[in-house]
Amino acid sequence: MKDERGPLPVDGRIQEILKEQMMPDADELGSPPGGKASEPTVEDIRFDITPEELITYLKDYLVGQDRTIEIIATKICTHFHRMQLERDNPDLHNIVGDVKSNMLLIGPTGVGKTYLIKLIAQKLRVPFVKGDATKFSETGYVGGDVEDLIRELVHQVDGNIKLAEYGIIYIDEIDKIASSGNWLGPDVSRSGVQRNLLKLMEETEVDMKVPHDLASQMEAVIETQRTGKVARKKVNTRNILFVMSGAFQGLPEITARRLKKGGMGFTGAAMTSSEDVENLLDKLHARDLHDYGFESEFVGRIPVVTYLSVLDEEGLYKILKSPNSAVIQGKQRDFAAYKIDLTFGDDTLRMFASEGYDVGTGARGLVSVAEKHLLPFERSLPSTGVSKLHITAEVLRDAQNYLHELIKQHSFESFAEKFTARTGINIEFSSGAVKTAVNISAERGVNLRTLLEESLKDYEYGLKLAGKKRFTVTRSVLDNPKGYLDKLIKQSYKTQQER
Repeated sequence: MKDERGPLPVDGRIQEILKEQMMPDADELGSPPGGKASEPTVEDIRFDITPEELITYLKDYLVGQDRTIEIIATKICTHFHRMQLERDNPDLHNIVGDVKSNMLLIGPTGVGKTYLIKLIAQKLRVPFVKGDATKFSETGYVGGDVEDLIRELVHQVDGNIKLAEYGIIYIDEIDKIASSGNWLGPDVSRSGVQRNLLKLMEETEVDMKVPHDLASQMEAVIETQRTGKVARKKVNTRNILFVMSGAFQGLPEITARRLKKGGMGFTGAAMTSSEDVENLLDKLHARDLHDYGFESEFVGRIPVVTYLSVLDEEGLYKILKSPNSAVIQGKQRDFAAYKIDLTFGDDTLRMFASEGYDVGTGARGLVSVAEKHLLPFERSLPSTGVSKLHITAEVLRDAQNYLHELIKQHSFESFAEKFTARTGINIEFSSGAVKTAVNISAERGVNLRTLLEESLKDYEYGLKLAGKKRFTVTRSVLDNPKGYLDKLIKQSYKTQQER
């Protein structure tokens, strides 16, 4: 049986798909080859990584953000080289008023802000924690406590405080804690969160014991009684790097108004394109962030400010086309979990990019597009034994019919293959038998494989009795499997006797 549109599967094995995944392997992350990962330590941190090395690594994963990658990679490498310098020279005095390279990333959802920082933390082998600025409150009673981010870093490395003190904390939606200047209502809390974060971004010590947490206090008492020592349970934030991000709606307009006042030629008209926005963000000044609603001291502790470009349809296509595409790799691994080798045609990637761009949420929209199109296959194929699936735009335009034909074809081919392996008899199905089997399957509410196994279970022995080396299943066979086989065997005996 053949599909008139050509063979359904394509070459390749699941193992090859998984082998081609370009995310860092165990060696890269500090795990011994072939062995169990050891507990991470400060000595595992890549203090020696160079900006060029980190830039090259990041460009393998992110598309269209070269300028931002270069800025962030350079400053983060410098941050960790300085930490190494101080580790190697303990007597080196700290510079009074020194500001570490805390960062602010500006850009809409789906452009890769979180992904970028996660990749860096992974490459450097440092703990990483992400928080949402909207979840925090000034006191910690209404919302979360900003100090919980520090405690989470320690939990990430199983209590290794020294390692946590070199971690990276990423805070998203930081623009949501900007105040409007009205010192009433929520603005007071927003300013309070800014001040609390300011302390962490500079240098302070965070107690691992949460105030009013009786469980942690009892744990400390028991530990002291057991060891006779009061274990250090404070985390110094001096070397912890803070990266914050947000969409900052309205910030370009603030910059435009400032430039207009300064006679820079900007009219202050509404933004008409992503290029307009990026041109203004290029001219961003600390004063603009202050006017947006951030306190001067807070802005002063974020020396590195950059933005990520909006992704157009071509940019989304390049993300999907990349051998390191998290979207494509994720779906391939989903199907690989069912031992199905999933591949995509280039026209499919173009189709996903076009639909993803229409969603308007950047790279994040690509995930929902892929899920929408692939869900029927992910639901139906695991129970069929299909091992290869090649998705093209043509397939997706008539997905249900294609899926039906694929399952049907595989059911007959799989049955014939196993039948031949067990009996040595080559078996095939006529077009009439295929139609009959499909109809009976629908009427009885059983899948094709089960129907064929039940209908033809006696044929393995029966065809041997009849001396058959090849056999074609016809409509008549499936209409009355037992009667047809009895008649076939009797006819075979009669023929033998006549000889």
